[in-house]
Amino acid sequence: MQAKPSMNSAEKTAAHPSGVIPQFRSFVDKTDYANLSGVFENHHIAEGPYALQFEMRLLDLIGARYGAFATSGTTGLYLALRALGIGPADEVIVQNVTFIASANAVEMTGARPVFADVLSYKDLTIDLNKVRPSKKTKALVLAHLYGTANSNTEEVAEFCRKHGIYLVEDAAQALGVSSKMRHLGTFGRAGVFSFYADKTITTGEGGFVVTGDPRLFERMQYLRNQGRKKSGTFIHPEIGYNFRITDIQAALGLSQLDKLPTIIREKRMIYDAYRRWLKDSVEFLEPRTDYAYIPFRVVIFVRDAEKTMAYMARKGIEPRSLFYPLHRQPCYRHLGCRDGDFENSNLAYHRGICLPTWIGLAEEQIRFVSQAVMEAEKLA
Repeated sequence: MQAKPSMNSAEKTAAHPSGVIPQFRSFVDKTDYANLSGVFENHHIAEGPYALQFEMRLLDLIGARYGAFATSGTTGLYLALRALGIGPADEVIVQNVTFIASANAVEMTGARPVFADVLSYKDLTIDLNKVRPSKKTKALVLAHLYGTANSNTEEVAEFCRKHGIYLVEDAAQALGVSSKMRHLGTFGRAGVFSFYADKTITTGEGGFVVTGDPRLFERMQYLRNQGRKKSGTFIHPEIGYNFRITDIQAALGLSQLDKLPTIIREKRMIYDAYRRWLKDSVEFLEPRTDYAYIPFRVVIFVRDAEKTMAYMARKGIEPRSLFYPLHRQPCYRHLGCRDGDFENSNLAYHRGICLPTWIGLAEEQIRFVSQAVMEAEKLA
Protein backbone atom coordinates (compact mmCIF):
# COMPACT_ATOMS: atom_id res chain seq x y z
CA MET A 1 0.00 0.00 0.00
CA GLN A 2 1.00 3.59 -0.47
CA ALA A 3 3.35 4.94 2.17
CA LYS A 4 1.59 7.33 4.51
CA PRO A 5 2.67 10.97 4.60
CA SER A 6 4.81 11.99 7.53
CA MET A 7 2.84 12.43 10.76
CA ASN A 8 3.47 14.22 14.00
CA SER A 9 3.63 12.29 17.28
CA ALA A 10 -0.03 12.87 18.10
CA GLU A 11 -1.09 11.50 14.73
CA LYS A 12 1.17 8.48 15.10
CA THR A 13 -0.36 7.69 18.48
CA ALA A 14 -3.88 8.00 17.06
CA ALA A 15 -3.06 5.75 14.11
CA HIS A 16 -1.15 2.98 15.90
CA PRO A 17 -2.96 -0.26 16.78
CA SER A 18 -1.99 0.16 20.43
CA GLY A 19 -3.68 3.57 20.42
CA VAL A 20 -6.84 4.45 18.48
CA ILE A 21 -7.61 3.42 14.92
CA PRO A 22 -10.17 5.95 13.66
CA GLN A 23 -13.10 4.97 11.49
CA PHE A 24 -12.07 7.42 8.80
CA ARG A 25 -9.53 10.08 7.80
CA SER A 26 -9.82 12.39 4.84
CA PHE A 27 -7.08 11.89 2.25
CA VAL A 28 -5.80 15.46 2.00
CA ASP A 29 -2.17 16.47 1.72
CA LYS A 30 0.17 19.17 0.42
CA THR A 31 -0.91 18.68 -3.19
CA ASP A 32 -4.41 19.81 -2.22
CA TYR A 33 -2.98 22.72 -0.25
CA ALA A 34 -0.85 23.79 -3.20
CA ASN A 35 -3.80 23.77 -5.57
CA LEU A 36 -5.59 26.33 -3.42
CA SER A 37 -2.92 28.95 -4.08
CA GLY A 38 -4.30 29.73 -7.54
CA VAL A 39 -7.65 30.68 -6.06
CA PHE A 40 -6.11 33.27 -3.79
CA GLU A 41 -3.81 34.56 -6.51
CA ASN A 42 -6.85 35.21 -8.70
CA HIS A 43 -8.63 37.02 -5.84
CA HIS A 44 -11.81 35.15 -6.74
CA ILE A 45 -12.94 32.79 -4.00
CA ALA A 46 -16.67 32.60 -4.79
CA GLU A 47 -17.99 30.11 -7.35
CA GLY A 48 -16.11 30.85 -10.54
CA PRO A 49 -13.52 29.46 -12.98
CA TYR A 50 -12.32 26.63 -10.74
CA ALA A 51 -15.92 25.53 -10.23
CA LEU A 52 -16.41 25.46 -13.99
CA GLN A 53 -13.30 23.27 -14.43
CA PHE A 54 -14.48 20.98 -11.65
CA GLU A 55 -17.92 20.73 -13.23
CA MET A 56 -16.50 19.80 -16.64
CA ARG A 57 -14.24 17.11 -15.23
CA LEU A 58 -17.06 15.62 -13.16
CA LEU A 59 -19.40 15.52 -16.14
CA ASP A 60 -16.69 13.80 -18.18
CA LEU A 61 -16.11 11.21 -15.43
CA ILE A 62 -19.81 10.54 -14.88
CA GLY A 63 -20.82 10.75 -18.51
CA ALA A 64 -23.67 13.14 -17.82
CA ARG A 65 -24.83 16.01 -20.01
CA TYR A 66 -25.63 18.62 -17.35
CA GLY A 67 -24.53 19.21 -13.78
CA ALA A 68 -25.30 21.68 -11.01
CA PHE A 69 -23.41 22.13 -7.77
CA ALA A 70 -25.12 22.22 -4.39
CA THR A 71 -23.88 23.00 -0.89
CA SER A 72 -24.14 19.32 0.13
CA GLY A 73 -25.49 16.00 -1.02
CA THR A 74 -28.60 16.70 1.06
CA THR A 75 -29.35 20.01 -0.63
CA GLY A 76 -28.50 18.36 -3.93
CA LEU A 77 -31.26 15.81 -3.36
CA TYR A 78 -33.63 18.61 -2.38
CA LEU A 79 -32.64 20.58 -5.47
CA ALA A 80 -33.38 17.61 -7.73
CA LEU A 81 -36.71 16.78 -6.08
CA ARG A 82 -37.85 20.39 -5.96
CA ALA A 83 -36.89 20.95 -9.60
CA LEU A 84 -38.97 17.90 -10.50
CA GLY A 85 -41.96 19.60 -8.91
CA ILE A 86 -42.14 17.42 -5.79
CA GLY A 87 -44.04 19.18 -3.02
CA PRO A 88 -46.78 18.97 -0.40
CA ALA A 89 -49.40 16.23 -0.95
CA ASP A 90 -46.83 14.12 -2.85
CA GLU A 91 -45.21 10.90 -1.66
CA VAL A 92 -41.66 9.74 -2.41
CA ILE A 93 -40.50 6.15 -1.90
CA VAL A 94 -37.17 5.81 -0.09
CA GLN A 95 -35.28 2.61 0.63
CA ASN A 96 -35.25 2.01 4.36
CA VAL A 97 -31.49 1.45 4.74
CA THR A 98 -29.66 4.62 3.79
CA PHE A 99 -28.41 7.81 5.39
CA ILE A 100 -31.27 9.91 6.71
CA ALA A 101 -30.56 12.67 4.17
CA SER A 102 -32.36 10.60 1.53
CA ALA A 103 -35.57 11.00 3.53
CA ASN A 104 -34.88 14.47 4.92
CA ALA A 105 -34.56 15.92 1.42
CA VAL A 106 -38.05 14.61 0.69
CA GLU A 107 -39.37 16.18 3.88
CA MET A 108 -37.73 19.49 2.92
CA THR A 109 -39.96 19.67 -0.15
CA GLY A 110 -43.05 19.18 2.00
CA ALA A 111 -43.66 15.71 0.56
CA ARG A 112 -44.04 12.52 2.61
CA PRO A 113 -41.29 9.87 2.55
CA VAL A 114 -42.59 6.30 2.29
CA PHE A 115 -40.07 3.68 3.37
CA ALA A 116 -39.56 0.30 1.71
CA ASP A 117 -37.55 -2.64 3.07
CA VAL A 118 -34.38 -3.94 1.43
CA LEU A 119 -33.91 -7.30 -0.33
CA SER A 120 -31.85 -8.91 2.44
CA TYR A 121 -29.44 -7.98 5.20
CA LYS A 122 -26.58 -8.49 2.72
CA ASP A 123 -28.31 -6.87 -0.26
CA LEU A 124 -29.16 -3.36 0.80
CA THR A 125 -31.07 -2.26 -2.27
CA ILE A 126 -34.79 -1.57 -2.25
CA ASP A 127 -37.13 -4.57 -2.45
CA LEU A 128 -39.53 -3.73 -5.28
CA ASN A 129 -41.96 -6.36 -3.99
CA LYS A 130 -42.43 -4.11 -0.96
CA VAL A 131 -43.11 -0.99 -3.03
CA ARG A 132 -46.74 -0.02 -3.52
CA PRO A 133 -47.01 3.20 -5.54
CA SER A 134 -50.17 5.22 -4.93
CA LYS A 135 -51.75 8.08 -6.83
CA LYS A 136 -49.69 10.38 -4.62
CA THR A 137 -46.35 8.70 -5.45
CA LYS A 138 -44.25 11.00 -7.60
CA ALA A 139 -40.67 9.75 -7.16
CA LEU A 140 -38.39 7.05 -5.80
CA VAL A 141 -35.01 7.75 -4.20
CA LEU A 142 -32.56 4.89 -4.79
CA ALA A 143 -29.36 5.00 -2.73
CA HIS A 144 -26.18 3.30 -3.97
CA LEU A 145 -24.40 2.34 -0.76
CA TYR A 146 -20.80 1.59 0.21
CA GLY A 147 -19.21 2.06 -3.20
CA THR A 148 -21.05 -0.53 -5.24
CA ALA A 149 -24.10 -0.66 -7.51
CA ASN A 150 -27.42 -1.95 -6.23
CA SER A 151 -28.12 -5.46 -7.41
CA ASN A 152 -31.36 -4.38 -9.12
CA THR A 153 -30.53 -0.87 -10.35
CA GLU A 154 -31.76 -1.58 -13.86
CA GLU A 155 -34.96 -3.18 -12.56
CA VAL A 156 -35.66 -0.17 -10.35
CA ALA A 157 -35.22 2.16 -13.33
CA GLU A 158 -37.67 0.06 -15.36
CA PHE A 159 -40.12 -0.06 -12.44
CA CYS A 160 -40.13 3.74 -12.26
CA ARG A 161 -40.69 4.04 -16.01
CA LYS A 162 -43.54 1.53 -15.86
CA HIS A 163 -45.30 3.37 -13.04
CA GLY A 164 -44.61 6.87 -14.34
CA ILE A 165 -42.62 8.04 -11.32
CA TYR A 166 -39.32 9.90 -11.23
CA LEU A 167 -36.16 8.03 -10.28
CA VAL A 168 -33.65 10.09 -8.29
CA GLU A 169 -30.38 8.34 -7.49
CA ASP A 170 -28.63 9.11 -4.23
CA ALA A 171 -25.13 8.40 -5.53
CA ALA A 172 -23.36 10.15 -2.65
CA GLN A 173 -21.10 7.12 -2.11
CA ALA A 174 -20.80 6.11 -5.76
CA LEU A 175 -18.50 8.55 -7.55
CA GLY A 176 -16.40 6.57 -10.02
CA VAL A 177 -18.64 3.50 -9.80
CA SER A 178 -19.61 2.48 -13.32
CA SER A 179 -19.99 -0.47 -15.64
CA LYS A 180 -18.48 -0.57 -19.12
CA MET A 181 -21.63 1.15 -20.33
CA ARG A 182 -22.90 3.47 -17.62
CA HIS A 183 -22.00 5.39 -14.47
CA LEU A 184 -24.27 5.25 -11.44
CA GLY A 185 -26.33 8.41 -11.11
CA THR A 186 -27.34 8.41 -14.79
CA PHE A 187 -30.19 5.88 -14.68
CA GLY A 188 -32.82 8.30 -13.38
CA ARG A 189 -33.99 11.83 -14.07
CA ALA A 190 -31.30 13.04 -11.67
CA GLY A 191 -28.32 11.65 -9.78
CA VAL A 192 -26.79 13.28 -6.72
CA PHE A 193 -23.17 13.03 -5.54
CA SER A 194 -21.57 14.21 -2.31
CA PHE A 195 -18.13 15.59 -1.48
CA TYR A 196 -18.41 15.46 2.29
CA ALA A 197 -15.20 14.79 4.22
CA ASP A 198 -15.52 11.00 4.18
CA LYS A 199 -16.57 10.60 0.56
CA THR A 200 -14.39 9.11 -2.21
CA ILE A 201 -13.15 12.61 -3.02
CA THR A 202 -13.84 15.54 -0.73
CA THR A 203 -14.31 19.28 -0.82
CA GLY A 204 -15.24 19.33 2.88
CA GLU A 205 -18.89 19.87 2.03
CA GLY A 206 -20.61 20.04 -1.33
CA GLY A 207 -22.81 18.17 -3.75
CA PHE A 208 -23.33 17.74 -7.49
CA VAL A 209 -26.58 16.96 -9.31
CA VAL A 210 -26.42 15.47 -12.80
CA THR A 211 -29.18 15.08 -15.36
CA GLY A 212 -29.71 14.56 -19.06
CA ASP A 213 -32.85 16.69 -19.07
CA PRO A 214 -32.22 20.28 -20.24
CA ARG A 215 -35.47 21.57 -18.74
CA LEU A 216 -34.71 20.04 -15.36
CA PHE A 217 -31.21 21.52 -15.49
CA GLU A 218 -32.61 24.97 -16.26
CA ARG A 219 -34.99 24.69 -13.34
CA MET A 220 -32.11 23.74 -11.03
CA GLN A 221 -30.10 26.74 -12.25
CA TYR A 222 -32.82 29.08 -11.04
CA LEU A 223 -33.36 27.25 -7.76
CA ARG A 224 -29.68 27.12 -6.79
CA ASN A 225 -28.81 30.75 -7.59
CA GLN A 226 -31.44 33.00 -6.04
CA GLY A 227 -33.92 32.61 -8.90
CA ARG A 228 -31.56 33.65 -11.69
CA LYS A 229 -29.31 31.73 -14.05
CA LYS A 230 -26.18 33.79 -13.46
CA SER A 231 -24.85 35.93 -10.64
CA GLY A 232 -24.19 39.63 -11.13
CA THR A 233 -27.75 40.65 -11.90
CA PHE A 234 -30.39 41.86 -9.46
CA ILE A 235 -33.35 40.82 -11.58
CA HIS A 236 -34.75 37.51 -10.30
CA PRO A 237 -37.34 35.88 -12.59
CA GLU A 238 -38.09 33.11 -10.08
CA ILE A 239 -37.86 32.29 -6.38
CA GLY A 240 -34.55 30.62 -5.68
CA TYR A 241 -31.99 29.96 -2.97
CA ASN A 242 -28.24 29.91 -2.47
CA PHE A 243 -26.85 26.44 -3.13
CA ARG A 244 -23.59 27.63 -4.70
CA ILE A 245 -20.14 26.34 -3.75
CA THR A 246 -16.86 28.28 -3.69
CA ASP A 247 -13.78 28.17 -5.88
CA ILE A 248 -11.87 27.17 -2.74
CA GLN A 249 -13.93 23.98 -2.63
CA ALA A 250 -13.62 23.48 -6.38
CA ALA A 251 -9.83 23.81 -6.30
CA LEU A 252 -9.72 21.13 -3.62
CA GLY A 253 -12.06 18.99 -5.71
CA LEU A 254 -9.81 19.29 -8.75
CA SER A 255 -6.73 18.11 -6.86
CA GLN A 256 -8.79 15.32 -5.31
CA LEU A 257 -9.84 14.18 -8.78
CA ASP A 258 -6.16 14.01 -9.72
CA LYS A 259 -5.73 11.52 -6.87
CA LEU A 260 -8.80 9.45 -7.70
CA PRO A 261 -6.84 6.59 -9.36
CA THR A 262 -4.68 6.33 -6.22
CA ILE A 263 -7.75 6.41 -3.98
CA ILE A 264 -9.42 3.63 -5.96
CA ARG A 265 -6.31 1.45 -5.95
CA GLU A 266 -5.64 1.92 -2.23
CA LYS A 267 -9.24 1.30 -1.16
CA ARG A 268 -9.37 -1.92 -3.14
CA MET A 269 -6.11 -3.03 -1.55
CA ILE A 270 -7.58 -2.37 1.90
CA TYR A 271 -10.66 -4.42 1.01
CA ASP A 272 -8.50 -7.29 -0.26
CA ALA A 273 -6.42 -7.18 2.93
CA TYR A 274 -9.51 -7.46 5.10
CA ARG A 275 -10.71 -10.41 3.00
CA ARG A 276 -7.31 -12.03 3.39
CA TRP A 277 -7.20 -11.63 7.18
CA LEU A 278 -10.84 -12.29 8.02
CA LYS A 279 -11.30 -15.14 5.52
CA ASP A 280 -14.66 -16.83 6.18
CA SER A 281 -14.97 -15.79 9.84
CA VAL A 282 -17.54 -13.14 8.83
CA GLU A 283 -19.77 -12.36 5.87
CA PHE A 284 -18.92 -9.48 3.55
CA LEU A 285 -21.14 -7.13 1.60
CA GLU A 286 -20.64 -8.49 -1.90
CA PRO A 287 -20.11 -5.86 -4.62
CA ARG A 288 -21.51 -6.22 -8.10
CA THR A 289 -18.79 -7.62 -10.32
CA ASP A 290 -20.05 -5.90 -13.49
CA TYR A 291 -19.44 -2.47 -11.93
CA ALA A 292 -16.29 -0.88 -10.60
CA TYR A 293 -16.04 -1.21 -6.84
CA ILE A 294 -14.65 1.61 -4.72
CA PRO A 295 -15.12 0.61 -1.06
CA PHE A 296 -16.64 3.59 0.72
CA ARG A 297 -16.39 1.41 3.80
CA VAL A 298 -15.57 -2.27 4.11
CA VAL A 299 -18.86 -3.73 5.35
CA ILE A 300 -19.08 -7.03 7.21
CA PHE A 301 -21.91 -8.94 8.88
CA VAL A 302 -21.46 -10.64 12.23
CA ARG A 303 -23.77 -12.38 14.69
CA ASP A 304 -24.22 -9.36 16.96
CA ALA A 305 -22.87 -6.03 15.72
CA GLU A 306 -23.43 -4.21 19.00
CA LYS A 307 -21.34 -6.69 21.00
CA THR A 308 -18.61 -6.88 18.36
CA MET A 309 -18.36 -3.09 18.10
CA ALA A 310 -18.15 -2.80 21.89
CA TYR A 311 -15.24 -5.26 21.87
CA MET A 312 -13.55 -3.34 19.04
CA ALA A 313 -13.92 -0.08 20.96
CA ARG A 314 -12.25 -1.61 24.01
CA LYS A 315 -9.35 -2.51 21.72
CA GLY A 316 -9.00 1.10 20.59
CA ILE A 317 -10.76 0.67 17.24
CA GLU A 318 -13.46 3.13 16.25
CA PRO A 319 -16.31 1.04 14.83
CA ARG A 320 -19.41 2.17 13.00
CA SER A 321 -22.76 0.50 12.52
CA LEU A 322 -24.76 0.39 9.34
CA PHE A 323 -27.40 3.08 8.92
CA TYR A 324 -30.16 3.02 11.48
CA PRO A 325 -33.35 1.95 9.65
CA LEU A 326 -35.33 5.01 8.62
CA HIS A 327 -38.64 3.62 9.88
CA ARG A 328 -37.18 3.48 13.41
CA GLN A 329 -35.82 7.03 13.42
CA PRO A 330 -37.41 9.03 16.26
CA CYS A 331 -37.99 11.99 13.94
CA TYR A 332 -40.12 9.82 11.63
CA ARG A 333 -42.15 8.12 14.33
CA HIS A 334 -45.17 10.15 13.25
CA LEU A 335 -45.32 8.18 9.98
CA GLY A 336 -46.60 5.21 11.95
CA CYS A 337 -44.42 2.54 10.33
CA ARG A 338 -44.76 -1.04 11.61
CA ASP A 339 -41.45 -2.56 12.68
CA GLY A 340 -42.49 -5.96 11.36
CA ASP A 341 -42.62 -4.60 7.81
CA PHE A 342 -38.86 -4.05 7.77
CA GLU A 343 -37.35 -7.37 8.81
CA ASN A 344 -34.32 -7.20 6.50
CA SER A 345 -33.51 -3.60 7.44
CA ASN A 346 -33.56 -4.51 11.11
CA LEU A 347 -31.38 -7.56 10.53
CA ALA A 348 -28.86 -5.51 8.53
CA TYR A 349 -28.55 -3.04 11.39
CA HIS A 350 -28.27 -5.85 13.95
CA ARG A 351 -25.48 -7.61 12.04
CA GLY A 352 -23.68 -4.98 9.95
CA ILE A 353 -20.40 -3.22 10.81
CA CYS A 354 -18.32 -0.71 8.85
CA LEU A 355 -14.59 -1.31 9.27
CA PRO A 356 -12.01 1.50 9.11
CA THR A 357 -11.33 2.18 5.43
CA TRP A 358 -9.10 5.16 4.75
CA ILE A 359 -6.07 5.89 2.61
CA GLY A 360 -2.94 5.29 4.66
CA LEU A 361 -4.37 2.46 6.76
CA ALA A 362 -1.46 0.07 7.26
CA GLU A 363 -1.45 -3.70 6.86
CA GLU A 364 -0.60 -4.02 10.57
CA GLN A 365 -3.69 -2.02 11.46
CA ILE A 366 -5.92 -4.08 9.18
CA ARG A 367 -4.57 -7.25 10.80
CA PHE A 368 -5.21 -5.76 14.26
CA VAL A 369 -8.80 -4.82 13.38
CA SER A 370 -9.41 -8.23 11.83
CA GLN A 371 -8.09 -10.07 14.86
CA ALA A 372 -10.32 -8.02 17.14
CA VAL A 373 -13.36 -8.91 15.03
CA MET A 374 -12.47 -12.61 15.04
CA GLU A 375 -11.91 -12.57 18.82
CA ALA A 376 -15.28 -10.94 19.32
CA GLU A 377 -16.95 -13.55 17.14
CA LYS A 378 -15.46 -16.36 19.23
CA LEU A 379 -16.84 -14.72 22.37
CA ALA A 380 -20.29 -14.20 20.89
